[in-house]
Amino acid sequence: MFLAPRSDIGEFRKRYKWIALGAVLAFLTILGRLFQLQVLEGADYRQMAHENIIRRVRIATTRGVIRDEKGRILASSRPAYNVYLVPGRVMPTARPPKKGRKRKEEVDTLPRIADALRLNPDERNRLETKIKDVCREDDDRSPCWRAILVREDVARDIVAEIRQHPQEMVGAEVVQSPVRFYPFKNLGAHMMGYVSEIDFEALQKFRPEGYELMTAEERQKYNPLGYDAGDSIGATGIERGWEAHLRGQRGWEKRVVDARGRYRGGPDADRLVDEPHRQDPIAGRDLRLTVDIDLVAAIEKAMRPHLSGAVVVVDVKSGRIRALYSKPDFDPNDLSGTGGRERRRETIRKLAFDPLHPMLDKTMTGAFPPGSTFKAFTAMAALEGKLVDPKDTIHCDGVLYYGKRPFRCTHHHGQVNLKQSIAESCNIYFFKLGEAIGVDRIAQIGNEFGLGQKTGLSINPESPGKMPTRAWYTLRYRGQFRIGFTLNTAIGQGAVLVTPVQLALAYAAIGNGGTVYSPQIVRSLETSDGTVYQDFSPRVRQKAHVSPDTLAKVQAGLHAVVNDELGTAYPVRDPSLDISGKTGTVQTGYVPKPDEDPRVGWYKSQDHAWFASFYPSSAPEVAVVVFIEHGRSGPKAAAPVAIQVVRDYVRLKHEGAHAPTHPARPEPRR
Repeated sequence: MFLAPRSDIGEFRKRYKWIALGAVLAFLTILGRLFQLQVLEGADYRQMAHENIIRRVRIATTRGVIRDEKGRILASSRPAYNVYLVPGRVMPTARPPKKGRKRKEEVDTLPRIADALRLNPDERNRLETKIKDVCREDDDRSPCWRAILVREDVARDIVAEIRQHPQEMVGAEVVQSPVRFYPFKNLGAHMMGYVSEIDFEALQKFRPEGYELMTAEERQKYNPLGYDAGDSIGATGIERGWEAHLRGQRGWEKRVVDARGRYRGGPDADRLVDEPHRQDPIAGRDLRLTVDIDLVAAIEKAMRPHLSGAVVVVDVKSGRIRALYSKPDFDPNDLSGTGGRERRRETIRKLAFDPLHPMLDKTMTGAFPPGSTFKAFTAMAALEGKLVDPKDTIHCDGVLYYGKRPFRCTHHHGQVNLKQSIAESCNIYFFKLGEAIGVDRIAQIGNEFGLGQKTGLSINPESPGKMPTRAWYTLRYRGQFRIGFTLNTAIGQGAVLVTPVQLALAYAAIGNGGTVYSPQIVRSLETSDGTVYQDFSPRVRQKAHVSPDTLAKVQAGLHAVVNDELGTAYPVRDPSLDISGKTGTVQTGYVPKPDEDPRVGWYKSQDHAWFASFYPSSAPEVAVVVFIEHGRSGPKAAAPVAIQVVRDYVRLKHEGAHAPTHPARPEPRR
């Protein structure tokens, strides 16, 4: 009676068969999936698991050192110490309690750390608020466990205090990183430039869309120097122009991490790291410049009475740059990370609003009318075209009328020939020369001496200047070409624009017989032990098609500027120095604005001052060009600076001749 009916037993057996079949199928499915995961796809998943615990850590390279021609360090890298905090460790009370768990008794170390970092009350409050914000959620991937930067480039006494009291400052870590250091500070700032953290736009140039999915070989094509977010890159100057040589090649190392991204060491961890586990970094090349920093220092001293300008010194026989100086300047240390991001941002804001534009390199980025320094080229155009006899004279009574428009001279010079007109800077003589030559021939001669085109120095954005032609004027003024355009061009005004570097190379060519060199500022690439890796020889850019006789006549005029009693630079000459050159005073045409500070308006309305020269006259060694923005007078402002620069050049040359044959590398100034 307790036995089930036979019909029920049969039904149960049917159900059991289906259940058993389902169980078998499920088991086979699971087994198949396990086979797929462990056998067919096992290698892929093992690789993914491996990658989850292995981090490829970057190893910083050493940026190359920059030295002047005598071996003095102009730019190098020094260690900077940055302090990072792990919010969840320095302030455990900010973390929310986990469900079902009793909070451990942990002490906030933030107050002690804040004391060590010398944080003021406001800074403490801001940091505490930030920590509370990031610690609203407490899990392994929470920002609460990611280190945040709180202080950059801290003093070594702070570093020592943190490292000596690790138990009192749990969660604080000092990380050493290189920072660019310029021991001569402002001296030659535009020439040297600075490095800065690579910005997003610049990084995108190296990392196009799909970069993360590219192979190592493809990445190398787009990003050969391995730039990544947070890296430093040369922003301006030599740091920018020679970035590829200075940067070096970053290395890497594979390391084991836990779930929170913390590094784990020891033999067990080392066994998990596959080969190759490390690639050593390659240091950047050192640069040996053609520049003498002592000469730059002498220029800085000579330019102290003036607010703004530029000075260029070029070797006449090679095109090597002996000195570049632009004023006003800046301290590149403030822009390269020394003192941290906040100091850099503050410096940028200050420089951006300075009306004298201290970030503008006036040696090559700024282009200005050359004024009477350009008359040497107008004279050569006339002589080569057989349009003037150097002995013929014209009468200058101070003004020349074309129609009803007067074209004025600075003085009543009376009867003047070519040599006298250059020496006394007679505009009337050159107005008549310009009328005879034509604007196109003047522009052609200017182009042959490298004016109106980039020099190729390329350490900063370079202006090509301008050598206007008849076609340019006609297009610019809608088909209206007037004689006044040619006359202004003949005296280096109107639309004519040059950079001080261009003019220095052009005057060097006048001194050396017509050879225009490519400017050179790096003499050699060197290894860290001083071994020359690559040496750079002078390169001829072009030859000016002028005869030796033409050059000799123009050289005689330039010599008279300084050495004849009526020469414009004669009152400031140094009898012990045989200098040839040409003064220039350029009208700016600036009209002060009604709401403008009268002092600013007065300053901007003053003429620009030039002096272009070479020394010595008989066998030129260097060309010196001085440009003083709003300097009022070439003879009174620019010429004295140039003569002082030549005087210092001679002094330094004499001191170098009597120095030891193998001097020790001088220590940089602090």
